[in-house]
Amino acid sequence: MKIYLVQHGNQNPEEVDPNEGLSDKGNSDVEKVAEFLARTNIKPSKIFHSVKLRAKQTAEIFSDKFGSEIEEKEGLKPMDDVALWVQKLEDGLMLVGHLPFMQKLSSLLICANSEKPAVNFHQGGVVCMVRDEEKQWKIDFMITPGLL
Repeated sequence: MKIYLVQHGNQNPEEVDPNEGLSDKGNSDVEKVAEFLARTNIKPSKIFHSVKLRAKQTAEIFSDKFGSEIEEKEGLKPMDDVALWVQKLEDGLMLVGHLPFMQKLSSLLICANSEKPAVNFHQGGVVCMVRDEEKQWKIDFMITPGLL
C-alpha cells in the first residue's frame, strides 16, 4: 500500500486573509511540487483534505494536475486524533492537512508512537509512505518545494 501525506502550502497571515488561504508563495510552491509529481506519473486514487481553506486550495492544485477526485473530510484538522485514520488508509490515498496532525500520523505509522517525531514536514511538500508485506510503514520518498 502507498499513501501520500501533504502539509498544505504557505498561507496568508490572518490579518491579511481571515480565512488564511494560500499565499502567492504557497500557490507557487504547491504548483511546483504537483507538476513535478505529475511528470513522474504519480496519480493518487483520491485526495482528502481538511475543512480549512488552505488545505482545500492545496488539494485542488494537486487534483488539477493529477485528475484525482477530491473530498473534504472531518478528522484532518491540526489537533485531530490520528489513530482514527490508521484503519481508513487505502492504497493511493493522498491526505492534505496540517501540523501537528501529519507529523503525528507519520510517527504513529513508522514508530507506533505519535509523539515520537519521524518526519520533518515542509509546507507544500509530499511524503510518500509504503506499507510492506510485513505491514511495516516506511518512507518511500519526500519532495519539498525547496528541492525543486
